[in-house]
Amino acid sequence: MKRISALAAAAAVLATVPASEALAGKRYAATITRTTYGIPHIEARDWRGVGYGVAYAYAEDNLCLLAEEFATVAGERSRFWGPEAKAVLGFEEVDNLSSDVFFRAVLDLPALREGAKALPPRVQDLLAGYVAGYNRFLRDAGADGIPAECRGKPWVRAITADDMLRLNEKQMLLASSLNLAAAIANAAPPGSLAPKVAIALPDARELGIGSNGWAFGSEATANGRGMVIGNPHFPWKGPARFWQMHVKGPGGYEVMGVGLAGTPMPTLGFNKDVAWTHTVTEARHFTLYQLALDPADPTRYMVDGKSEAMTPQTVTVPMPEGEAPVTRTLYSTRWGPVFVVPARGITWSAQSAFALKDANRGNQRGIETWLRIGEARNVGEVEAAVSETLGIPWVNTIAADRYGDALHADVTAVPNVSAEKAKACATPIAGLFAEFAILLDGSKASCDWDAAPGTPVPGLMPARDQAATTVRSWLTNSNDSYWISNPAIPHPQLSPILGRYATARSLRTRSNFIETAALLAGGKIDHARAQAHAFANKSLAADMTLDEIKVLCLTTQNLVAAAERGCVALTQWDRRFETSSRGAALFRAFWFKAARLPGLWQVPFDPADPVNTPRALAIDGAKGEKLLAALAEAVVELDKAAIPLDAPWGKVQHVMAGNEAIPIHGGPGTLGILNMQESVPTPNGLTPRHGTSYIQIVGFDDQGPVADAILSYSQSTNPASPHAHDQTRAYAAKQWHRLPFSAKAIAAETIAAPRRIAE
Repeated sequence: MKRISALAAAAAVLATVPASEALAGKRYAATITRTTYGIPHIEARDWRGVGYGVAYAYAEDNLCLLAEEFATVAGERSRFWGPEAKAVLGFEEVDNLSSDVFFRAVLDLPALREGAKALPPRVQDLLAGYVAGYNRFLRDAGADGIPAECRGKPWVRAITADDMLRLNEKQMLLASSLNLAAAIANAAPPGSLAPKVAIALPDARELGIGSNGWAFGSEATANGRGMVIGNPHFPWKGPARFWQMHVKGPGGYEVMGVGLAGTPMPTLGFNKDVAWTHTVTEARHFTLYQLALDPADPTRYMVDGKSEAMTPQTVTVPMPEGEAPVTRTLYSTRWGPVFVVPARGITWSAQSAFALKDANRGNQRGIETWLRIGEARNVGEVEAAVSETLGIPWVNTIAADRYGDALHADVTAVPNVSAEKAKACATPIAGLFAEFAILLDGSKASCDWDAAPGTPVPGLMPARDQAATTVRSWLTNSNDSYWISNPAIPHPQLSPILGRYATARSLRTRSNFIETAALLAGGKIDHARAQAHAFANKSLAADMTLDEIKVLCLTTQNLVAAAERGCVALTQWDRRFETSSRGAALFRAFWFKAARLPGLWQVPFDPADPVNTPRALAIDGAKGEKLLAALAEAVVELDKAAIPLDAPWGKVQHVMAGNEAIPIHGGPGTLGILNMQESVPTPNGLTPRHGTSYIQIVGFDDQGPVADAILSYSQSTNPASPHAHDQTRAYAAKQWHRLPFSAKAIAAETIAAPRRIAE
């Protein structure tokens, strides 16, 4: 009895000792407090502790996902899942063998190790802490504590610093080289036995990925302080899922927001003075080079009349037990690795080949950039962080501060290629690549990227030549280029590598401008109006076309039965993608077909009126007949899928949580819907693949940030977790969560005793 009493007394004393004292003397130490929806609040006295706590908490929620990701970047997918199975790289699937070859060949681990030595000490500490925290969780969980989905799997293992370096490099390449992984991994000289793998030439605009972000300044908000609405559209499954966290570290660092798998601190969120979000930029972070090959040897290429040898690299990929490993040799040039996309005419012949030079290869600056953003006291310091480091890899930065300034900075790691250089170095076939990338002449050394003073790496475009705007009104981006962030203040024209200029904007961008103008016309913005704006679920495509479709339906004689049924269903639709909307599924199917028809609009695009053009659906003669044919085809498509034409949208688009179907509002961005959800067919209807993910509305009062948010797909990928679907239900019901940032708010929402970990 005395022993029990003594232990109890000791525990009581320990409980009164501050965490900083109780954990003193430990190399790694952190305290993790969980609040509503399982959001972790991680507090540490140094950067090692921050990484330690973040990794531990992330592994508690998503161990299997992260363990698989470490196997992916190590090039071990074929060994564990077979060479023909698929991996999600970036935003698309690639066969495991191509994935493994890419990571083993393109990720230059010796160079990454060398580069890591020059990283700021706090970044090195963060990464070391993350490794320790992940491994600590594995030890604490033991064999029986691993989630059922990956329990006993050989790919669930302790990690090293190399794993973090590879994972960080992968994140930097998400919107560039990674999307050409199969094209690089399967490039072989003429005469070689080329692998038979389907290779695509992806374009972010075609993939439908993207985001919306708004920054409102003092002239637009009810309280005269800045406000940010962040609505990134990211995958619902896989390593590009967001995860919420609140981190309190050394030197007053305190940031709440989200990061991706393996991110050691928030990369999107807010502190007490500044809020920020990101959207995928239209800027190109690489260039392609057309090579003139040496007639004597297709693995040599000509530069300024002299022959240069390509650099061969042979990699060996382990296969499942009992199968021989696969060995493959890839080739690289001064311009980067050779790649092929035969279906698009990008081949390796005896005369020519193509190479890719990526501005984000070896970009290890991103973590320091986001740390500086997290420390920023105003949007000027946010702009300085992205401009001085050029560490942001492929996203716009949209921010506002408590003082009422709003910023849109399309400033990233991009090649320093001017319009003049792009024109002078173009090859005869450069126009065929214009929608995807800038193609340069690899036979001229002068066609390399220009070095500019003041950049952290030679060949990057300096921030002064990119686009950054600060106002006290408002700015927004929905993945179109820098040209227009606010229709009242178009940006001057810059290099074509930063995106298209004076061209038609997407329906989602146009919807953004129209809805934002309508929002502000009704009064200055506050949290309640921002919430309604984010989840309005209007379709600009519907608003632009349904009146004409109705006329077409009423004036066409002898409608085929399918088209007639479609006309009736669309007449009864509310033109929204709410879970209760009837007819939304039909319009979605119809617009996917109709939008591709030539001569769709009567009024063409006018650069002087980009918000309202093109417009006026063309329904005369054969054009009307094709529209009705598309409607009939959509009806037949839904019939085959057993989806009633008047089915409530939430019965069609949903997420399964066990046997529970959670209805999901929102719809495709190509329909001009801001609350974007791109869904794929399932046996039960449609389920989101990517779209609205972490939605945050952040303003400021006298005490600090005021943030409402929701994570649409919830914190955990472990089906057994109570936080696997809780926020998804809240998203379905449009129930926002006021995030606990202050100590008082955290204490009020704490769902379990704080956990202190140290070693």
